Amino acid sequence: MGKSSGTRRLGRRGFLSAAGGLAAAAALGQACRVAGTQPDPVSSTATQESLPARSLSTPTQSTMAIASPTPASLVGKVALIRTDDRATGVQRLLDLWGQNPVGGKRVFLKPNLNSADPSPGSTHLDVLRALIERLWTMGAASIRLGDRSGMGDTRGVMRVLGIPTLAAELGFEMEIFDDLPADGWIAQAAPSGSHWSRGFAISRPCLEADVIVQTCNLKTHRYGGHFTLSLKNSVGMAAKQIPGDGHDYMTELHGSLHQRTMIADLNACYSPGLIVLDGVEAFRDGGPAAGTRAASQLMLAGVDRVAVDAVGVAILRDLGTTAEVSRGRVFAQEQIARAVELGLGVSEPGQIEFLTDDSAGRDYSDRLRVLLESPGT
Repeated sequence: MGKSSGTRRLGRRGFLSAAGGLAAAAALGQACRVAGTQPDPVSSTATQESLPARSLSTPTQSTMAIASPTPASLVGKVALIRTDDRATGVQRLLDLWGQNPVGGKRVFLKPNLNSADPSPGSTHLDVLRALIERLWTMGAASIRLGDRSGMGDTRGVMRVLGIPTLAAELGFEMEIFDDLPADGWIAQAAPSGSHWSRGFAISRPCLEADVIVQTCNLKTHRYGGHFTLSLKNSVGMAAKQIPGDGHDYMTELHGSLHQRTMIADLNACYSPGLIVLDGVEAFRDGGPAAGTRAASQLMLAGVDRVAVDAVGVAILRDLGTTAEVSRGRVFAQEQIARAVELGLGVSEPGQIEFLTDDSAGRDYSDRLRVLLESPGT
């Protein structure tokens, strides 16, 4: 792939040089601004790498996952900390998690930029800043952030949330999936038993990265998903429409009685290298853009989407949530049950292992274990 202009000029080397190591992190912002006058990273010349020239006018066909499978030793593990500080929380959380999946690798970072609403409606800028700084420090060869907003124009959403400014400062690339050509999408055959009528397509920048890192929020979903955690966050990697093809995949998804299992199906084509869930604040009802706020004051990390989402549902139940999220056993929730069928993670709550670093985390994880085993309402 070719290199985008602008943000790419700084990159990992520029970040580490400007930061002067962790001890000089406070000087990072000014140092990066002095490093150069990059063009607006949301412009068409600055945000996207040139995809290889292709003769096809349709998405590349693929019937298999491209990303590496989840390491068996990490299946079921969920790091949990209690915190109300996102910036220091990310660092503490990843110290606790203790894994480095990004060293020397091209990283694709999938945030939650479904709308321009403040967190937990979208990813908090403090989380993005801390996470990207940490990824550079861990030795990422490159970082590309991308999304497709479901409730607004992606370019506009990114501008409102301050992503272009952050990209110029920290030296990561941006990808606006709205602008991808037809061959910027890779078609995926739906898993056996799926209700997708013709499969779906995932963005090429996601699947051609060496590792996918995603950061999601803690919230319910009033439009049929019931909750939106790591599994639902993957929907922003999928095409709404492919240029030259009139089929609307998102209308099919959101109009289906099987929306929740179809959400899980989208996840069968990749395995994340890291998930960071920001639960400092939650929507315990409503969502995804707005809802009743709750000070949940925690963060999670893992790679097992079943385990992370099951813990997220248990937390929502602890906060007092919707009838749909409260109903039945956690592992009977349709997103989670289908993900279990697809082999995306643990198959029962007893297989979840909490990693904590203090008594507050241990006490709360004990509380969550009870909720994970509860029959629900």
